[in-house]
Amino acid sequence: MKLAEATPFEEVLSAGGDEIRRLMEDVERQLERISLGYGDQLARSATSTLAAGGKRLRPLLVFICGGGDGTVAEQRALVRAAVSVELVHMATLVHDDVIDGAPIRRGRPTIYAASGREVATATGDFLFSRAFSLLGTNRDPGQIRTLSAACLALARGELAQRRDAYATDVDADRYLRRCELKTASLFVASCRLGALAAGRAPSQVEALGRFGRQVGLAFQLLDDVLDVIGAPDQTGKQRGTDLLEGTTTLPLILAGESDPSLAAPDLHSIDSRERAEELCDRIAATDALESVRRRAFDLVRDARSEVDGNLPPPSSELLGLVADRIVERSK
Repeated sequence: MKLAEATPFEEVLSAGGDEIRRLMEDVERQLERISLGYGDQLARSATSTLAAGGKRLRPLLVFICGGGDGTVAEQRALVRAAVSVELVHMATLVHDDVIDGAPIRRGRPTIYAASGREVATATGDFLFSRAFSLLGTNRDPGQIRTLSAACLALARGELAQRRDAYATDVDADRYLRRCELKTASLFVASCRLGALAAGRAPSQVEALGRFGRQVGLAFQLLDDVLDVIGAPDQTGKQRGTDLLEGTTTLPLILAGESDPSLAAPDLHSIDSRERAEELCDRIAATDALESVRRRAFDLVRDARSEVDGNLPPPSSELLGLVADRIVERSK
């Protein structure tokens, strides 16, 4: 089983050596087995989600934070943790598509579009349940608590995003809190799961969790930059998709501070791709995108400081490389 093609983190995989690459390939094999093992309907839907690919960044973080060079038993525990966190990530994407009524994800029809709401909801539920049944075989309550906390945060983040849909009073602090719940929480879980599965010291587990929070927030900030200026063949979606869905992001918030005509916009009026792209162009004409990038770069710098001195090489160096690649996605 080959890894997803053209991953932006290929340089990290190469630097990590054969061991981490082998572990990542084990993740792909387990994901495939899980998707095929529970009947034709679930197999079609789960395989469709798997075939859409993805960066597999969260499993990669599990392996880097775990060290990837422990005993056979430790490596198996790391693989189970990595597969579990990716299953949760896949489940949230399927459920998000149901909530948003999304027809396309990563250039492919969503399960929601292809098979309907009921099948898509059941598929997401299946992926969630398999994540916990697999992680449970590691027999570590701390790992279960870590993934459970992330899932709770994900649900709270989704509810916060629903509450804020089309709102005109979302400020930067409220936006960042939503990002911490909806995106950074699973980065935190990935880093902590790797550290816990490898038996790292409590101080290292906490430092890696903080690293995950910072890079997770940076990842989301730069994703929101890409929503404004990213090419569809790079991002897998049209520019302004967030605006069309009524989601206020930091680029729009900061653009409103630079250009009063963009403050408190009526997102209900953004009812076509053309209008969304027009608003994207207006946001890009301000200094908002550069301001968002600076905030993301500051978060990445803080993330690197969490592991420098707290984690030996090569893990600290590989995490620094992950942080650099996250930054480069928006260039």
